Amino acid sequence: MHIQLSPDYGYVILAGAASAFMVMWKAVKVGQARKAYNIKYPIMYSSENGGDNVFNCVQRAHQNTLEVYPQFLFFLATGGISCPRFCAGAGLVWTLGRIAYAWEYSSGKPEKRMAYALGYSSGKPEKRMQGAFGYLGYFGLWGCSIYTGLKMTNLV
Repeated sequence: MHIQLSPDYGYVILAGAASAFMVMWKAVKVGQARKAYNIKYPIMYSSENGGDNVFNCVQRAHQNTLEVYPQFLFFLATGGISCPRFCAGAGLVWTLGRIAYAWEYSSGKPEKRMAYALGYSSGKPEKRMQGAFGYLGYFGLWGCSIYTGLKMTNLV
């Protein structure tokens, strides 16, 4: 079988690169929080205030993204074979959603992590849901990945 990538696949590659910058940004934020709250390596989470603290929120926002990042990259790469422009856009939507999520979740109030709003360490984790729009991109990528598999097996 021969797969021919269109020149538009370059947009998929750029969307993947943008997501890598987002992951690096989150890693830097964790490092800054470690320094600010005096959390030494290899401690992953602080037990201060029963674990209810800003450092844990910053760390969790990063960790949560890492938990789904391999799937995101897989869906982006495979879905982009059939629908490169759509997948590039969906990848950017997911990346922006992860930024918004981290911004608000890192506020120190994890119960609000679903807001996906901008505001790293804003103090308002309830706004973390404002980043939920990122799932539109994620599920779009998932669908395109399935479509690519179906197309390659001549089921559609």
